[in-house]
Amino acid sequence: MRAPGDFAPLSFAAIPGAGADDLDAALSVFRRSAARLLGGEDAQRPACAPSPALIAAARAALTDPVPGSEFFSRWFTPFRLPHKGFVTAYYEPEVDARLAPEPGFETAALSRPPDLVTLNAAPLVAPTGETLTSGRRLPDGRLAPYPTRREIEEAEAKEDEAMARLHPVERATRASRSGAPIAYVRDPVELFLIQVQGSARLRLPDGRRLALTYDGRNGWPYTSVGRLIIERGLAPAAEMSLERLKATLREMGVGRDQPGRRLMQENRSYVFFRLDDSDDRRLGPIGGEGVPLTPLRSIAVDRSLWSYGLPFWISARIPWEGEAETGFQRLMIVQDTGSAILGAARADLFFGAGDRAGALAGRVRHDADVVVLLPREAPAP
Repeated sequence: MRAPGDFAPLSFAAIPGAGADDLDAALSVFRRSAARLLGGEDAQRPACAPSPALIAAARAALTDPVPGSEFFSRWFTPFRLPHKGFVTAYYEPEVDARLAPEPGFETAALSRPPDLVTLNAAPLVAPTGETLTSGRRLPDGRLAPYPTRREIEEAEAKEDEAMARLHPVERATRASRSGAPIAYVRDPVELFLIQVQGSARLRLPDGRRLALTYDGRNGWPYTSVGRLIIERGLAPAAEMSLERLKATLREMGVGRDQPGRRLMQENRSYVFFRLDDSDDRRLGPIGGEGVPLTPLRSIAVDRSLWSYGLPFWISARIPWEGEAETGFQRLMIVQDTGSAILGAARADLFFGAGDRAGALAGRVRHDADVVVLLPREAPAP
């Protein structure tokens, strides 16, 4: 994209901390995006089309073995965004799970239903006037809004009741259908957070690790349950964290029709998954671009405004090394998106996998200075 007139161009020397970052590491991450851009593969969640200049930079990244500092300064021009940036962070949960329900593991992660249609190019307008990015294909071929989180969960509960009355052989046949449960986690809070993060590593009792990967959503707009908790006085904003969110919901009760479950259902968005044992998935969770994410190098941005593969310089004081807020100054690569990530200067930083990454990511809600590196129409000499 071309820089709007209110974007202020900078020299690389004027970017605070740029000289201290490992730009070779950033270039390595950029090359993952470059290979995807040049391969012509569709993104999992389409974003703005890459410009010819970005494609040229991607080609150079894969063919020209220069240091990262030289590559980015030659092929990109930094622009400071006119508005103050805001960053959050996300992570990949690692959770205990089962492949069949048992006491303590009765909440199902569902596979993508066969009637779910993704509508990125031509969204559906709901009767409420809201724009829906997915819909349900009816038997007569028409499209309709997909059920909301509450409707899906209530239908699943009825299905569970019906399944319990079936003969075991018939139950196994029913469970193998597309759209059926593919794994079971501890409770609805665990599943809810996996859906917010978009992926998870599942730990099975026999020691195996399975990768749960995003495979579509019902298309309804995302609502932040953490924000609802703060607005309703259930927890002060200064104390909000991932752990506080989980504790508050569980204290309210997350069984059927309990207040915590109803609060989660106010987020009508619902995510479906698949099990993924690909080589790429072993490297990390797969972002919206379709490449594995790299901790502290991959970011999610608003896909309606930006292309995958663009480098962003993020400067902020956030709790990324520990609980204390310390300086974070890094070149990040756009490889993901999210329904709650809206606005030109809004970014979600990928922190990695596991409980520690989750504890830190859940504390990040900070202002930041954001610089976008836009590709030059021709490389600098």
